[in-house]
Amino acid sequence: MSGRVGRLGPVIFVFMMFVGSASAESAAETAAKWGLLGRWSVDCSLPPDRDRGAVLAYEITEGGKLIHRRDFGDTTDIADVTAADVSADRILNLRIYFRAMNQTREFGLKMLPDGSIRAIYNRDQKGQYSIRDGKFTANGKPTPPQYKCKPGTNVRLRRSMGSDLAMLAVFSSEK
Repeated sequence: MSGRVGRLGPVIFVFMMFVGSASAESAAETAAKWGLLGRWSVDCSLPPDRDRGAVLAYEITEGGKLIHRRDFGDTTDIADVTAADVSADRILNLRIYFRAMNQTREFGLKMLPDGSIRAIYNRDQKGQYSIRDGKFTANGKPTPPQYKCKPGTNVRLRRSMGSDLAMLAVFSSEK
């Protein structure tokens, strides 16, 4: 019996590799299926602001890669989403490389019944959390829900350099 298992081992291994690679999705595909693509804010009717709410966007580039664009009003940046998966509890786990800070962060997002999302965790590559169990580690307050912005309200998005984009994005809140 052990001889059969020994001979079948390599066949099983190759089969499992094929099945794993055939079902693997890109970060962009995972994010799209989960419903992340688009622009999100605590209040889409307000312009981006560090204190009142940034506009966070998840977009697929022409090359098929997922990017994370943040607009804080006074500053913006673009980061590469290098990995995305959905855990058994439906948390979307993202790994994002922020070029400007030369830092990789991992965070998890939960989709709420009303379609809004909340950050459940956010940690750096050393495992230090800024958000844990849905609460900010600095003050213990729960993370606010972010709503998907829809057409209707002007939200100016800028490049990392601070120059205006050639197009003006128009969005509003689902609230």
